[in-house]
Amino acid sequence: MSHFSVLTSCSQSRARLGRLVTRSFTIDTPQFMPVGTCGAVKAMAPHELEALGVTMILANTYHLFLRPGHLLVRQMGGLHRFMGWNRGILTDSGGFQIFSLSDFAKISDEGVDFASHLDGTRFRFRPEDAVEVQEALGSDVMMVLDHLIPSTSKPDELKIAVDRTLNWAQRCKDAWTDRSADLWGIVQGGLSADLRIVCAKALTEIDFPGYAIGGLAVGESTQDLYAMTDVSVAALPSDRPRYLMGVGLPENLVECVARGVDLFDCVIPTRNARNGMLFTRSGKFIIKQARYRDDPRPPDPECECFLCRTFSRAYLRHLYMSGEILAARLATIHNLHFFMRLMSDIRDAIAQDRYDAFRKAFHVRYSGSVAEDGCGSEYGLEA
Repeated sequence: MSHFSVLTSCSQSRARLGRLVTRSFTIDTPQFMPVGTCGAVKAMAPHELEALGVTMILANTYHLFLRPGHLLVRQMGGLHRFMGWNRGILTDSGGFQIFSLSDFAKISDEGVDFASHLDGTRFRFRPEDAVEVQEALGSDVMMVLDHLIPSTSKPDELKIAVDRTLNWAQRCKDAWTDRSADLWGIVQGGLSADLRIVCAKALTEIDFPGYAIGGLAVGESTQDLYAMTDVSVAALPSDRPRYLMGVGLPENLVECVARGVDLFDCVIPTRNARNGMLFTRSGKFIIKQARYRDDPRPPDPECECFLCRTFSRAYLRHLYMSGEILAARLATIHNLHFFMRLMSDIRDAIAQDRYDAFRKAFHVRYSGSVAEDGCGSEYGLEA
């Protein structure tokens, strides 16, 4: 199993600096994981991710189970070797896909019966299968199969989902054979603080090496996201890593780190890049806007990524408007650079016990107007 240690904590919040040592790599936390759904982060080669400082990615159990199949991945030496990635891999269990593809699935206490979204082939996926598939993939951190439903569901529906999640969590642990990899539990409970506490306490009794907070970032308000994160973190053990699933807006990362979260994943930096949205310290902007047609400046004058060191806004807009693949690659490089730099700055601020000042300065600058000149010191803080 992996080893997690808390190196230091913030004196003004729950923010903490940690280190997760897995069988493949050491991950300094707080950390953000880019999403590589099918064993690849879209538009990025593994060596490019390494150069950006990515230490762990998320891959999707459901998609890899359907194509190319977990048995083939195992035959090819496991997911690390298959995709040429020597750093950390966390695989989700497929619970979110059960939720998002609910028209194709029927859920019972036994598991999930679903039709493949690719060709309609029917499968039964039980908690034991989720563990078997992830062990075949060879990920460093595996997730239990959980029952995710809309966070605003009725209390009786939420309780059924929590009870099922706990039942499945125990069955996953019972099926867990490869103890060189981690298996983490997932807290569910929607917007019910009471159910989240019950779920977190029960998972702690089952005893997992780490815990995820699930069922959020699925349409609830930002205030509810923060409130349920607070409740979940407070109910989880302080000596284990805490992973907030599917949350990735920069402002949410900064706030949830203050609430004690160690690990995040989201498609936002890569998906938004392909749609022409770039993140900067002064906010975000859309490169397809006509005002950038003849703009000679770098996309972000303060950024040191390959895109911003080499090309103008005018050129990037031209690529995007022309449908060139290079536009998606360059914007993805930029956005992932921004997210990796943000997490590095977060870790530095915690280490220096100035996270409260960092947090305030970040919001003042990031929530301002659309990025234009990129002037001033980073986040408004002196070095």
